[in-house]
Amino acid sequence: MTAADRIGYSLGMNLPVTSARQLSMPQVLLCGALIVTLSMGIRHGFGLWLQPMTMDRAWSRETFAFALAVQSLAWGIAGPFAGMLADRYSAYRVLVVGGLLYALGLVLMALSSTGLAFAGSAGVILGMAQSGCTYAVVYGVIGRNVAADKRSWAMGATAAAGSFGQFLMVPVENWLISAWGWQNALFVLGCAALMILPIARGLREAPFTAHHGFQQSVGAALREAFANPSFRWLTAGYFVCGFQVMFIGVHMPSYLKDHGMAPGVATTALALIGLFNVFGTYTAGWLGQRWPKRFLLAGNYALRSLVIAVFLLAPLNPASVYLFAAAMGLLWLSTVPPTNALVAQIFGVQYLSMLGGVVFLSHQMGSFMGVWLGGKLYDATGNYDLVWWIAVMLGVVAAACNLPVRESPIVRSDVLPAAA
Repeated sequence: MTAADRIGYSLGMNLPVTSARQLSMPQVLLCGALIVTLSMGIRHGFGLWLQPMTMDRAWSRETFAFALAVQSLAWGIAGPFAGMLADRYSAYRVLVVGGLLYALGLVLMALSSTGLAFAGSAGVILGMAQSGCTYAVVYGVIGRNVAADKRSWAMGATAAAGSFGQFLMVPVENWLISAWGWQNALFVLGCAALMILPIARGLREAPFTAHHGFQQSVGAALREAFANPSFRWLTAGYFVCGFQVMFIGVHMPSYLKDHGMAPGVATTALALIGLFNVFGTYTAGWLGQRWPKRFLLAGNYALRSLVIAVFLLAPLNPASVYLFAAAMGLLWLSTVPPTNALVAQIFGVQYLSMLGGVVFLSHQMGSFMGVWLGGKLYDATGNYDLVWWIAVMLGVVAAACNLPVRESPIVRSDVLPAAA
């Protein structure tokens, strides 16, 4: 081992896991973006099914909301395990299983006739599917195949391209529901989810080994992460991201309809969130290469609280809804590239998918609370007002959580590979 290598390890520079044959960056970005476009795009429109399904099945809104809350929780719980398998064995295999589960879950969601069956299909199965074919697994491949000085930008570019799927899929899903009915629309989307399988071949990596023989066990990586205050702060802040986006994504269509707005307003609003999310996530990734990422995250959460508060206090009309959707779109998933880039920057990329999955578990716990509490408090009070203001308060808390994060690589002075 060279002197430079020893210095790198003593300073905790987390030299990356490298594969025997790295994938080209354009290939990784294209295939990763297409997979995220499908997986996140389909999911982004689930709120459009709330009213037709609950009316047809004679369910309460809490029944629908609880199933999607279970989905978020199942996604979060399965995420670290999917990430660990992708890091240690093959992201390609995890993506294939995730795509198959996605298609199965959508079909069973369409066939569910009871709340329990719906929670099992739309909740457990789709949640597990999303853990295997969304950001954590895709970002692990990016981390191993893109240089550190371009990593934040690459994650932002992938998220931005994937965000276009949210803009594209919402009107497509609304059209499918209108033209073919909500049940057949889910069958069509199940077929579309199978496209993940051939696209995943573009992210098939050669077997990889640790750089210069450096090895760290899964347990050691987890202990190291949880002992680090910055990891805990990131994890706490990400809870709020999940709470806000899931509550808005699922309940805003019904909130607008309750206030007498046409269904097209909600569809346009969700599409605008997806469209402006393209610009927000790309910009966040680009800025993450230039500015401290903790400030980007703190600013994002603070701005979310401000935007939501202004939306609630302003007169409600289509114009205010569209302005709110555009502003929230810019902030929607722009937390994702800086958060994952920070995990890679602090801990290295050997277990990036797994550690990203652990942080994302907190995000999904927030998602569970946002979507379930929205339905619960609506049924209890007859409106969503209290949940909106909880989202405002939590945004302020998340902004404060991200300010103490230290961005320097973790020091591993006691972990040295054997001399060559």
